[in-house]
Amino acid sequence: MSTARKLSDADYARLANFRYALRCFLEFSATAAARQGLTPQQHQALLVIRASPAAAAHVGRLAERLRIRHNSAVELANRLEALGLLTRETSTTDRRSVVLKLTPEGDTLLEDLTLVHRQELRQLRPEIVALFNSIETA
Repeated sequence: MSTARKLSDADYARLANFRYALRCFLEFSATAAARQGLTPQQHQALLVIRASPAAAAHVGRLAERLRIRHNSAVELANRLEALGLLTRETSTTDRRSVVLKLTPEGDTLLEDLTLVHRQELRQLRPEIVALFNSIETA
């Protein structure tokens, strides 16, 4: 006989509301990226590179942080390089390794997108905090 814990209707509602808030933010993010001529994945790639130590990342880190295969990360980097948003440099610590860095254009584009995202998060903050608080009190 199972002694599984039963969840309340409110537990399901909290999870559904949280997932809805995430979807709304991701939809906002995709639209903001598209306005700048980027896909959501390209935007996320720029963010991963900029947020990495020394604002530089290896393709492996890009693949890991975006949860994609290495060869997909290479193709993504190729597209961003073709757009003039990133460069490849030989690593100073391992001459066989390549480091991805944002160009000034990529940095400016990412800064614009980040400012817009911060504003959206400020607006969503009360709702998100309330959702987290409701989970803690459950």
